[in-house]
Amino acid sequence: MAKLGYQTGYWGSGPPGGVLDAIKEADKLGFHSVWTAEAYGSDAITPLAWWGAHTKQIQLGTGIMQMSARTPAATAMSAMTLDHLSEGRMILGLGASGPQVVEGWYGQPYPKPLARTREYVEIVRRIVRREEPLDFHGEFYDLPLRNGGLGLGKALKSTIHPRRKEIPIYLAAEGPKNVALSAEICDGWLPLFLAPKEDATYRKQLAEGFAKSGDPTKKDRFEVVSSLLVFIGDDVEKTADMVRPFIALYAGGMGAKGANFHFEVFARMGWEGVATQVQELYLQGKKKEATALIPLAMVEDVALVGPLDKIKGELPKWKETCVTTWLVGGPASFLSMYGDLLA
Repeated sequence: MAKLGYQTGYWGSGPPGGVLDAIKEADKLGFHSVWTAEAYGSDAITPLAWWGAHTKQIQLGTGIMQMSARTPAATAMSAMTLDHLSEGRMILGLGASGPQVVEGWYGQPYPKPLARTREYVEIVRRIVRREEPLDFHGEFYDLPLRNGGLGLGKALKSTIHPRRKEIPIYLAAEGPKNVALSAEICDGWLPLFLAPKEDATYRKQLAEGFAKSGDPTKKDRFEVVSSLLVFIGDDVEKTADMVRPFIALYAGGMGAKGANFHFEVFARMGWEGVATQVQELYLQGKKKEATALIPLAMVEDVALVGPLDKIKGELPKWKETCVTTWLVGGPASFLSMYGDLLA
C-alpha cells in the first residue's frame, strides 16, 4: 500500500495559514513525510527545519531545493545539518527548475541540466559520505578551484560527521531522460502531473535508469513520491475549476515557448493541441481565456475531481501506478479522510 505525505506547497505573500497544525496532525496520523517547496520567494529548507522541530517521526523532504540556488557543498551542509537536528529524518529533494528562474533569478546558466545534475548529486554524496577530502573536477564544478581565483583552494572534508553516510536524494524530473536519471543516480523520483494512463511509460523510463545504475536491488527500495490533487464536490465541472488554473499556469505560463517542460508533459499525454492554445493565450496575458480552454478530461488525467463516489471509483487506477507515496494537502481536518480514501 502506498504511503501518505503532506505537501505544504509554495508560499504566497507569507506563510500558509494553519499549516503547522496540519503537519502536527499528519505526524500523529503516521504520515510518511512532509514536503516544502521553493521558487523565487520562500526557501525550502528553513520552513522544513521550523516545522520539523514541532514533529517527532514524520520524514522531512525538500520538494524541491533548486540546484542553481546553492552550490553542491552548501546543499550538502544544509542536508547534513537538518539530518542531525531531526535525528535522521531528512530527505533531500533536488531539481533543475527551468531556464527562466535559473537564469533570471539566480543568474546561472541552464544548458545541459542532466549532465549538471549528475555532477551535483555526485558531489553532494561525496561530501555526505565524508570518506576523503573533496576533490572533484568536472565540466561544471571545479573543487578545489583550479582556474581563476588566488590558487589557494584546498581539498576539504566536512567539519561535522554525517549522522547517516547516505541521506536519501530524490530528483524532480519530467522528461524521459531525466526520469531515467533519477532511477540511475538517486533514491527516488518526484514527478509533477503524474497521469495513471502513462504508468507503463514511466516504468519503462525508470527501468532504463535502474539498469544503468548497476544495482540489481535498487528497484526494490526506490521511491516515487507524487502529488495527488483531490477536490470533492457534487458538481464535477466546478471541482475541475479548482485545478484548471494550476494546469494553465504550468502548461501555459511556466516557461517560454520551446522551453516549458510542463507543457511537454501534457503534450506527451496527448494534449499538445490544447496546451499550445493555452500557452499562446497565457503568454498574451489572457489567463482566464487560457484556463477556460482546459477540458474536463485533461483535468481528470492528473487529478481526482467530483462527487466522492466518482473519486472512489477512479482510485484503483491511481493505486496501480508506480507511486509509493502520495502527497496531499489541505487543513488538518482533511487528513484522516485521505487516509480512509487511500487505504
